Amino acid sequence: MTRPREGDTHRFERSFTPEEVRQFADLSGDEQSRHLEPDDEGRLLVHGLLTATMPTKIGGELEVLGRSMAFDFHRPVYTGETLTCEMEIDTVSVRDDHYELEGSVTCWNDSDEDVMTGSVEGLVWK
Repeated sequence: MTRPREGDTHRFERSFTPEEVRQFADLSGDEQSRHLEPDDEGRLLVHGLLTATMPTKIGGELEVLGRSMAFDFHRPVYTGETLTCEMEIDTVSVRDDHYELEGSVTCWNDSDEDVMTGSVEGLVWK
């Protein structure tokens, strides 16, 4: 475990596949046709909460136990798009056996358009 520090920035990049969207639909029970039927370009609409797994991936690498997460979704995400997610640690409070942190999240597509922003709070055990 690396001690979290205010101002640290972490990035993760990926794209979602149609199979991943179908698996998430099956797992979540959100089987709306917009997620399962391709658009005119053959793409599927990625679930918002599947997109929200990007900051949870960063949190997992930092060993953050999430306390709260709030996200705003600004535009649709489609399979095959490359997304970049960045989390900046805004505040860190030191406690006896853990660190409490708050962070800001921004995810954008390959056209440099924000697709999701938000905030996270959690703790990291020492």
